[in-house]
Amino acid sequence: MGLPWYRVHTVVLNDPGRLISVHIMHTALVAGWAGSMALYELAVFDPSDPVLDPMWRQGMFVIPFMTRLGITNSWGGWSITGGTIANPGIWSYEGVAGAHIVFSGLCFLAAIWHWVYWDLEIFCDERTGKPSLDLPKIFGIHLFLSGLACFGFGAFHVTGLYGPGIWVSDPYGLTGKVQSVNPAWGVEGFDPFVPGGIASHHIAAGYIGHISSLFHLRVRRLNVYTKDYVWLLLMLELCVWFGNYPDRIIWSHSLSMGSGYFQQEIYRRVGAGLAENQSLSEAWSKNPEKLAFYDYIGNNPAKGGLFRAGSMDSGDGIAVGWLGHPIFRDKEGRELFVRRMPTFFETFPVVLVDGDGIVEPMFRSEGQNQSIVSNK
Repeated sequence: MGLPWYRVHTVVLNDPGRLISVHIMHTALVAGWAGSMALYELAVFDPSDPVLDPMWRQGMFVIPFMTRLGITNSWGGWSITGGTIANPGIWSYEGVAGAHIVFSGLCFLAAIWHWVYWDLEIFCDERTGKPSLDLPKIFGIHLFLSGLACFGFGAFHVTGLYGPGIWVSDPYGLTGKVQSVNPAWGVEGFDPFVPGGIASHHIAAGYIGHISSLFHLRVRRLNVYTKDYVWLLLMLELCVWFGNYPDRIIWSHSLSMGSGYFQQEIYRRVGAGLAENQSLSEAWSKNPEKLAFYDYIGNNPAKGGLFRAGSMDSGDGIAVGWLGHPIFRDKEGRELFVRRMPTFFETFPVVLVDGDGIVEPMFRSEGQNQSIVSNK
């Protein structure tokens, strides 16, 4: 019987050995891509300026996730935290990439073996003697193994008990380093800016996964729980996407930019400096260059459109420094502020608002002179 291309995997529906084979081959492709992509990114990555030219502006994709998991050094002698490294060790960026490639090759060989030796007795139904798929048992085994990995990541890797820990930074991404994280078991664990929630949630999810795997290994009905797991996965994806915070390794989600997240912190710092009798220029100069750069419109995730290709450096170039802050005032002398671009737009005009959030006109009526002046 001829099958259309989108139903070609039906041939392994009742062939457990080869079903395992195609899954192992898929794992080999994913691991091989990850290792190869990491090596490519390392070849084009410039680590010389982690402040004004961080990896997310260079279009890196794999390296940021490796860094988040605790990898900071390279065999090239550089570190993502700055400076040089004499002995990066085995688990550097290149070491992790090579491990993925070796793992990909082993999975490739295992997939070939399972494709050739498909008719193993372990896959046969005890009642009929024919190959069959025990889906509830398969689901239970997968849930047990994934729960084991989840628990181990939270209990050992993140906490530093047997691992490096994870990359932790402040809410504005001004500081950052790899450190061990203690689990947060209270309500504070649901705060995206509390890294202890990562450890506690993985430990709890792994433990629940173990209990659930025992349930599914004994209960035969599988379709009853499908909606619950889909809803759980959706909630986890939302926590990952909207719980991310900006840093030198992974850039912020769009909500931070559209709400003036960095702008508010900048003006809070300036206000605190003025309260300490600093001059306006002194208060602005005390702001970290990294914070001012985060507020740059070119770093808005929506700038250039949803389907833009390439790195931000390819569009805006590489920043070399902060020149200063222009101050806008109306004819009454009130300071006006630039409205940050909402991330629903690809382009946005210059909109000035006063301290109460009221939009000020750029020009007087009847074509008279501008009412806005700029002071550096």
